[in-house]
Amino acid sequence: MKQSVLICGATGFIGRNLVEHFATTNGCEIHAVWHRRPSYEVPGVIWHYADLRNPTQVEQLLQGTDIVIQAAATTSGAKDITSRPYIHVTDNALMNSVLLRSAYDNGVKHFVFFSCTVMYPSSERALREEDFDGNITPRYFGVGWTKVYIEKMCEFYAGLGRTRHTVIRHSNVYGPHDKFDLEHSHVFGATVTKVMSAREKVVIWGKGEEKRDLLHVRDLVRFVDLALERQKIAFGRYNCGLGEAVSVRQLCDRIVAASRRPLKLEHDLSQPSIPFNLHLNCSKAEKELGWRPAISLDEGIRDTLDWWRQNIDSKTLSIGNDE
Repeated sequence: MKQSVLICGATGFIGRNLVEHFATTNGCEIHAVWHRRPSYEVPGVIWHYADLRNPTQVEQLLQGTDIVIQAAATTSGAKDITSRPYIHVTDNALMNSVLLRSAYDNGVKHFVFFSCTVMYPSSERALREEDFDGNITPRYFGVGWTKVYIEKMCEFYAGLGRTRHTVIRHSNVYGPHDKFDLEHSHVFGATVTKVMSAREKVVIWGKGEEKRDLLHVRDLVRFVDLALERQKIAFGRYNCGLGEAVSVRQLCDRIVAASRRPLKLEHDLSQPSIPFNLHLNCSKAEKELGWRPAISLDEGIRDTLDWWRQNIDSKTLSIGNDE
């Protein structure tokens, strides 16, 4: 009998990549959830409309489900984190509380939650899972503690013994189906759009000195595969990143070089940037799951630019594409 896999947030960036991957996986019956964005055609995928903040709808959705992959979230870039930090808190806390309770009530076998790295301190060294010390930088305070709360709820429900839980603290993810508008995208998507839409120059927000760990979405999807197959413990919390620190300025240089466009780089110090350095030590995931990143940053840049050229029209990229 096929396992029933439910992918929440299936119309978002990570969710869409998960759907396209698992739709080709033999032995699984794939169910996908849409809310604000419409569904799309993928052979063999069964679509469901649901508001994940609604306990009644979630209860109906999870009946008979073996695996829940929870990729639904309210997300945005540095501008919203600076000016409207509350948008990351209420909906995310509510929907995950409802999903986790329903997963337990319905006897779901495995629950995968996409956390992130906003709880970690700025650091020049690669951080391990235990390097979260309970202090979260003020700009990330709301979203960071919301993620920690949801992680703890996963740990709590795992301790009840019915459902295995995986928490993935992934770094900055990029690749096909990312957000590429300047209002809502993260640093990689925004930089690709700037480079591919520019005529003579690319403007970098701030000084561009902050460093990020950038992970191609296919490596993240492969992580989910391995966690479902190989995680033996009831609760696993894992870092998932490239393990390299790249400054925003370096990222711009490398995307411009890969684009083969003769562009100059300038800085706009009036725009928001978050002075924060972070990259991950992922040795726990390698030891327990056999996972390590396979796609280098330069290979990932080339792959994303190829996808952008085929799918994004820079002339019409003037409105947001947030969920």
